[in-house]
Amino acid sequence: MATKITIRATVHAPVEKVWKLWTGPEHIMQWNNASDDWHTPHATNDLRVGGKFLSHMAAKDSSMSFDFEGTYSKVEPHKAIEYTISDGRKVKTTFATEHKGTSVETVFEAESTHSIDMQQAGWQAILDNFKKYAESKTMLEKLHFEIRINASTEKVFSTMLNEKSYRAWTAVFNPTSHFRGSWAKGSKILFIGTDEKGNEGGMVSRIRENIPNAYVSIEHIGVLQGGKEITSGKDVDGWAGSFENYTYTKADTNQTQLKVDLDSNPEFKSYFLETYPKALKILKELCER
Repeated sequence: MATKITIRATVHAPVEKVWKLWTGPEHIMQWNNASDDWHTPHATNDLRVGGKFLSHMAAKDSSMSFDFEGTYSKVEPHKAIEYTISDGRKVKTTFATEHKGTSVETVFEAESTHSIDMQQAGWQAILDNFKKYAESKTMLEKLHFEIRINASTEKVFSTMLNEKSYRAWTAVFNPTSHFRGSWAKGSKILFIGTDEKGNEGGMVSRIRENIPNAYVSIEHIGVLQGGKEITSGKDVDGWAGSFENYTYTKADTNQTQLKVDLDSNPEFKSYFLETYPKALKILKELCER
């Protein structure tokens, strides 16, 4: 009979928030590591009984990596998750509301390669990292904008991402707005603007998806301050793991319905509500020329 190991932590956040950050692939990639020299560059999660999950865990120096994957046997929202790892071991995580927040407890079957103490320490380190992430994570609000453009999806897509026209329609956000990097799926890209002193600032991001003429998903993973990329610490709290998604849908003949969905923290909500419609109006004018 397999030895069972228990780890637990109290997260100072409501269970709804804890559940969202625990199960969302975009969040799993942010906290699923036991030490700073490891990370999870890719994660998928089909959260249902019979659904499968996968977290690709890798050393940051690319010296080694492995897939942690399994199949769900129980999913009870905000209460419990049970699954079987690909090697046959069973895991159960429970969530319980407490006066201080949410108690998270995981019981897992030990494997035979590493010591019990090492396994417990490793899993606890990941749970502690989740606690830190959840307690520092500002819950982002989804904002939605859309506009009808009298141009094909091909033209709207290319105009939006073209270096010259990108500068034009995003000048609303910053007169020096531009990007540096690639729009290819999986690529890092910097969204940059300079201040009155000429210092570069902006976002450090990754292209999560790029389906030509149909969909672009941008994940923001850090900030650019004074030309320096910062992807951890208090400076990125509330931004890391946020998304900016663009959907291009064919409407009437030679028309495109462009939909924008983005995560915003409370500080920037009013700014985005004011500037995004203006930026999309400029993009529309560029496409309809």
